[in-house]
Formats: sequence, structure tokens, C-alpha cells
Amino acid sequence: MANYSTPELRKRHKQFYRNYERVSAIHRQLEETMGSTIEIVRGRVVITESKQTLPPHPIFPEECRGMMCGAKTRVGTPCKRKDLFLSGRCKFHGGMSTGPVTTEGKRKAANNGMAPKGNRT
Repeated sequence: MANYSTPELRKRHKQFYRNYERVSAIHRQLEETMGSTIEIVRGRVVITESKQTLPPHPIFPEECRGMMCGAKTRVGTPCKRKDLFLSGRCKFHGGMSTGPVTTEGKRKAANNGMAPKGNRT
């Protein structure tokens, strides 16, 4: 059976990447403060100088391996792409851009296409 993306699977997919990023931030922070190298000893990440144990990175959920986008295509069949973003959807079905949010972004968007061709940078 195909492993299509369901709301529950997408939730687990997002949760894994949130946890992974949180642990990576802890690793980066400790590496910067300690100024030492990180090595793996018996499956655990250890800072060599202080021997301070770091939390291990989470393991990717087995049920999310090979997960397909699953969004409805124009033909009506589910999308079969496996290259997913953090949202659990592919590059075609990840959602449309909501446009600029900040006032600076809105100003830049309003000026698009207004300059003569010779002056564009």
C-alpha cells in the first residue's frame, strides 16, 4: 500500500523536524560556548574537552519514510512525489505564497516592474 501523507503523518513529520532543529540549536550553542570539538562515542554525542553529554538527535519516524505528498492533482489522483518540505507537501502542493507581509516587502512588491529596462539591477 502506498504511504500517502495524512494529517497525522504530516504532524509527526513536522514534529520530528521541530525537535531536530531544537537539538541542533543546543548542539551549536554548546559548541560555541565550549569552543571544543564534538565527537560521537558509543552512539552518543560528546564534547571532547569537558565530556559534557549532549542530547541525541531524534530518530526519523519509520512510518514517515517514503511518505508521498498525497495532495489532489488536477486529474484527481493523489500526488506521488516524495521530495517533501517540512510541511509534508511537495514543492507543487506546499501552498501558495501569501505575498509580502511587512510594509517594506509590500513597498518593494508595488515597485516591481516600474523601472525602465535599462535601469534594472
